[in-house]
Amino acid sequence: MSKRPRKSLIREYGEAIVIAVLLALVIRTLVVQAFTIPSGSMMDTLLVGDYILVNKFLYGPELPFTEWRLPGLRSPHRGDIIVFKYPQDEKRDFIKRIVATPGDQVQIRGHDVYVNGHRLVEPYVKPGPPPFAHSGQAYCGYAYGCEMTRVPADSYFVMGDNRDNSQDSRYWGFVKREKIKGKAFLIYWSWDSDRHWLRWWRLGKYIP
Repeated sequence: MSKRPRKSLIREYGEAIVIAVLLALVIRTLVVQAFTIPSGSMMDTLLVGDYILVNKFLYGPELPFTEWRLPGLRSPHRGDIIVFKYPQDEKRDFIKRIVATPGDQVQIRGHDVYVNGHRLVEPYVKPGPPPFAHSGQAYCGYAYGCEMTRVPADSYFVMGDNRDNSQDSRYWGFVKREKIKGKAFLIYWSWDSDRHWLRWWRLGKYIP
């Protein structure tokens, strides 16, 4: 009885590489994706140079080359830190925190955010100076004042934790549900480019 020829070592390695690449693509597309923090809009929760992982499966991943989504485990909640397609340029990804969900009434008074008439307790927000314009007059534009608005269906109102240095829903409006890529959940690397050192104490830090 003749034996079947054994696969060559090169072929075995080649098949293993192809399987690994396909598995990595599936994971990146449907489960987890890595992102880098490019700005200080989420300080001090996230720092420039943080490398994070985003859970795409939680809300339901988008299928490549389609507008379809797989069912998720839950919908986005208030307080979630999300990565999404920037509404004014969908080739760019933004990261912000959800402060109001569909149907909520949201109002901003100075540095305080009110949702459905209740002031949010936000210990994660970076403290900043009172919102005054250069003229010394209280600033009451869209960024800090006074209008109450209802969040539309399938949309979210998002803000950066560094409220004085964040372009967010105060400036360009709501984020639609289908533009959300996933929820940030872990810092896996953090590099301080100014001081040229690794922030080792941030490695493996969970993002609630």
